[in-house]
Amino acid sequence: MIENELKSKSDMNQDLETDDFFDEDEAMLDGEMEDMQTMQDLYDQSFKNIQEGEVLTGRVVQVSDDFVMVDIGYKSEGQIPISEFKDENGIIQAALGDEVDVLLEFQDDDDGSIHLSKEKAAKIKVWDDISRIYNDDGIIEGKVISKVKGGLAVDIGVQAFLPGSQVDLRPVRNLESMIGQNFPFKVLKYNKKRRNVVLSRRALLEKEREEMKTQTLAGLEESKVVEGIVKNITDYGVFVDLGGIDGLLHITDMSWGRVGHPSEMFQIGDKINVMVLSFDRENERVSLGLKQMVEDPWNKAAEKYPVSTQVAGRVVSLTDYGAFVEIEEGVEGLIHVSEMSWTKKIRHPSKVLSVGDEVDAVVLSINPENKRISLGMKQLEPNPWDVIAQKYPVGTTIAGKIKNITDFGVFIGIDEGIDGLVHISDISWTKRVKHPSEIFKKNQEVQAIVLNIDKENERFSLGIKQLEPDPWESIPQRYPANSVITGPITNVTDFGLFVEIEEGIEGLVHVSEISKEKIKSPIGQYKTGDEITAKVINISPKERKIGLSIKKVEEQEEKTSYTDYMNSAKAATSNLGELLKEEMEARAGKPGPSDE
Repeated sequence: MIENELKSKSDMNQDLETDDFFDEDEAMLDGEMEDMQTMQDLYDQSFKNIQEGEVLTGRVVQVSDDFVMVDIGYKSEGQIPISEFKDENGIIQAALGDEVDVLLEFQDDDDGSIHLSKEKAAKIKVWDDISRIYNDDGIIEGKVISKVKGGLAVDIGVQAFLPGSQVDLRPVRNLESMIGQNFPFKVLKYNKKRRNVVLSRRALLEKEREEMKTQTLAGLEESKVVEGIVKNITDYGVFVDLGGIDGLLHITDMSWGRVGHPSEMFQIGDKINVMVLSFDRENERVSLGLKQMVEDPWNKAAEKYPVSTQVAGRVVSLTDYGAFVEIEEGVEGLIHVSEMSWTKKIRHPSKVLSVGDEVDAVVLSINPENKRISLGMKQLEPNPWDVIAQKYPVGTTIAGKIKNITDFGVFIGIDEGIDGLVHISDISWTKRVKHPSEIFKKNQEVQAIVLNIDKENERFSLGIKQLEPDPWESIPQRYPANSVITGPITNVTDFGLFVEIEEGIEGLVHVSEISKEKIKSPIGQYKTGDEITAKVINISPKERKIGLSIKKVEEQEEKTSYTDYMNSAKAATSNLGELLKEEMEARAGKPGPSDE
């Protein structure tokens, strides 16, 4: 502008010289020229005060495809690459007349052109701002741009470092989640030469939290309902930020019902209303409650769920002895394993139910004081044991398959879910059964007689041997006392010999009945399988015992032999007497038997 003006004056002077103006006019023009030269010298001198590396404020006068021309009041405009005016999306942020801070990088003495930089000016200004903010204990805004070793990189005009320990009041596990967010920071330290700046967000949060805590503590009192934000979740509860101070909402105070884990009810960041249960101002500890804000459902449970009421609920837990069913939030009842079926022997509730199942049940008993309700599932159906005695009276012969074989007997299926037991002692009248599997197999069809039905203990007793008469009942008639039997020895013991009289029936020859001679033990003198003959000396059908005696047989044999001997001797004596008589009669002249 000034250059143009000077040029105009010079042209004018040339014209005047050419046109040969009057001398006085020439003198006047010379004076004006001297004044203009003085002004030019002053103008040039002012630009000598502008130093390279100085930050100046200029005005945009031209925008082209490659450069932006900025007037900083120098004799020529400075140029800045267009790239320095493009934002992150590539859009040019420059318009005619805009004021902009620039750095005078250098000036070309040959052509008088100057080179400016907007970006370098901004960085220099940023460092000035950093220094000022640091000294004034101020706040600087920045944007998290990336995660770096030990923390985050933040753009505050220059790249700064935010240590992981200074990100928040508590350690942040996922630092990547903060990338792209803007936050205020405090400058902890800086070094312009090393281009190093360390920031802290935690320092500001602590200050803010301390101010909030003072206000919160002033308004806290027991039983007061306050609003807070879930800050942390643990296995035993959640920590709620009440405003500068955290309170603990324990898992037991979250609900009158069952809570498996606090995360089932809350997420970090949730806004919740809670009641202050206790407050230790000195140690700044606050206990909170949520369930206390509503009435305990057990207060009216007795009215809502009297005995015999049918209820519906959800299985929330299984144990070895039963299933817990939630019939409303905070009210649970126990279905004992014995109350799940009339007939099935359920070893574990998991065989019938699973957590989450919806079930119907009947209230058997309720104790609101101890918060206990006993429930039953089987009571929803008729009890088959109520009619079983009428259907199968004692003495009835039934037929069924063997369901199970045990050491003590066999179970026979009667009706669905009802099995009858044939005890091992009721399998045979006479056989010694060591194990029922010797005779029966599973699923074998058998017949049995109903012996007894115990409804209270749900026991159904059967007998197989009762299908036939008891052979012991006819033993006294078939083997009366003093009758003689012959059979093999089945066992030899110290106290006697067991002899098989017939299949399944044995008699005992006591050691004292073996011989007239005293015997301490028959072992060694007799062996199993030996055939012996013995006399029946006593019978006890009730005790199923038969007493035998070998000694009595021997005595009988001896007595018989003696009798036979005596009878033989008597006959011989009688014959001799008759011969003598005949001889005497002959001599006397009487006829003898032979004469007749």
